[in-house]
Amino acid sequence: MRILLALCLLLTGISVRAEPLHAERVTDQVWFVQGEAALGSKANRNFISNAGFVVTDGGVLVVDALGSPALARELLAEIRRVTDQPLRYVVVTHYHADHIYGLQVFKDAGATIVAHAEGRDYLESETARQRLQASRDDLAPWIDATTHLVAADRWITEPETHLQLGSYDIVLRHVGPAHTAEDMVVYIPQLGVMFSGDLFFRGRIPYVGQADSRRWIASLERMIEYRPRIAIPGHGAVSTDPLADLRFTRDYLAYLRRTMGDAAHNLDPFDEAYAKADWSRYRDVPLFGAANRMNAYNTYLLMQAE
Repeated sequence: MRILLALCLLLTGISVRAEPLHAERVTDQVWFVQGEAALGSKANRNFISNAGFVVTDGGVLVVDALGSPALARELLAEIRRVTDQPLRYVVVTHYHADHIYGLQVFKDAGATIVAHAEGRDYLESETARQRLQASRDDLAPWIDATTHLVAADRWITEPETHLQLGSYDIVLRHVGPAHTAEDMVVYIPQLGVMFSGDLFFRGRIPYVGQADSRRWIASLERMIEYRPRIAIPGHGAVSTDPLADLRFTRDYLAYLRRTMGDAAHNLDPFDEAYAKADWSRYRDVPLFGAANRMNAYNTYLLMQAE
């Protein structure tokens, strides 16, 4: 089926990844797949975010579900390549499209979907419906009429929740509102491993969108307090120096707030403020051209309102 689909896409001029995704070992118990540092497209199958899984003696926990059902099926195949332990949970770090369009595959495979209750507002919104329709139009055949939004089986409301899987204590910490209202990080204390979702982006400029960057910075400070040994971001490579990477994202957000905040306070026009800011520390980071000006403009509007 994949070969026929790839042939059809090639005939229409759309390039595809020749190889299926492959899970990389982080520790003996933790694996992840790394999406491309790009915007979602037909060519990359919307494979632009990371996902991972933790293999325990009590079953498998998956973190995020990737950006299409096809990708989720490949991730499920990778899990089965690694272990025959039963699939127990999928934790949704946040309800952005590139992290959730594969949820239906894991739901059908018997996993319990876990997310923070703040995600319900987005999931039930017109914005989510319109985004799915746009994805069906723009990312077909990877997103099509059979792709649908999946609600959590368990909506978490507590600041911190523990899932016991065999001998492992899995900590789910609500750190939103930050990148989104429902942001959660997944931390395994015995391993010193943290799945951070999109709270920090490694090797690329973050997507800020309409986020509350003040609270996002506070969330990063709380994550730094965990002092993880390894962090798996929502985008980019695994971090073996997570404190430095968390601080990079924190400092980027703080710089946006400082430069755009000064401009908003002084009633300087945005274009003038953007041109005057020194972006040299960030200019060579992937997706600077695609995301930075939008990030700055959204922050400029945010600082006008604060």
